[in-house]
Amino acid sequence: MVGGEAAAAVEELISGVRQATDFAEQFRSYSESEKQWKARMEFILRHLPDYRDPPDGGGRLDQLLSLSMVWANHLFLGCSYNKDLLDKVMEMADGIEVEDLPQFTTRSELMKKHQS
Repeated sequence: MVGGEAAAAVEELISGVRQATDFAEQFRSYSESEKQWKARMEFILRHLPDYRDPPDGGGRLDQLLSLSMVWANHLFLGCSYNKDLLDKVMEMADGIEVEDLPQFTTRSELMKKHQS
């Protein structure tokens, strides 16, 4: 009987993951590559329980989506943001593995090279 209960628990878990993935899919931008979306979706799904909108509204989900875009834009496009904001999203993304990230050179780095 334990085996049947375990199988049911696994099936329920898989169903929950599918529902969460289907829910997150609506927030994919048409311009995101598969790699970008996979990473951003992992970010969203990881924090979704903490950012669910309360019954009276409140925009917690909007905040999570904004934070996910800040993280993705910084990672994939090289956008820069306020240090506190970047620290927050990088901490939230700790442990999310993304391969073959582009390398960016900042304006300050270019100016240092030019002055040398």
